[in-house]
Amino acid sequence: MRLNMLAAAVLLHFACAPRTPIPGVVQPGIGETLTSIPGPMPGFGPFEKFSDALMAACPVILSKPRATAGRPTDQNFKLRWMLSQEYCAWLYYTPDGKYEMSMLAAAPTQNDHSKRVCDLPSIVNDSRYPSGGLGYVFVLHNHPYENELSDFDIRFIVAMAAEHGITIKTNAGEVPISIVAFYSRSDNLENPSCDGFFQYIPGTGELFKWINSRGHWGSTTAGRVVWIDATTYRIDR
Repeated sequence: MRLNMLAAAVLLHFACAPRTPIPGVVQPGIGETLTSIPGPMPGFGPFEKFSDALMAACPVILSKPRATAGRPTDQNFKLRWMLSQEYCAWLYYTPDGKYEMSMLAAAPTQNDHSKRVCDLPSIVNDSRYPSGGLGYVFVLHNHPYENELSDFDIRFIVAMAAEHGITIKTNAGEVPISIVAFYSRSDNLENPSCDGFFQYIPGTGELFKWINSRGHWGSTTAGRVVWIDATTYRIDR
């Protein structure tokens, strides 16, 4: 009971306190919707390889305020989860043959206490290039703890693939569009480690879990998304 009262008081404090702009983050007002997200992220990139860009993006996203909640077994996890925030961005391919990351989008409120979402527009506005000149490669976001991609994540990237294409042509060949959710297992909320990410590739249906083991990255197959019809799918493990 005391924890619930404390959580409610802390949530009320954050709800009533004026919002301080977060560097690199675009957060619309309540009731507002972003039609595009600015790019590039200041101080990020450009990168020749998308793998290097992914590794660089992980600590940038996880270092944002309340991006991680620690492990579910931690004593204060419930409160940290209630205060947590999801951030999302596009990793995109430019006409110069480089990978850049957009600014991060964050939702002004979380309407469902059991979920965390971020409102990422489908379009990046990078004034250096024509609007149709960008390749949309990865939707990047954080999960406050180590949990798999949500139903919303899966459906969102499928919609983005329908809009931007299943694959993106690059100088190194075609790269499939996918969604990535970074996570940290660290108790250090100020400087969390990047311990892995979940990935879904709608073009192949593959689900992967990537794990960072002392700087060495490896993946395991987490399943396959099989669409039964236009609105229904199952996950084969």
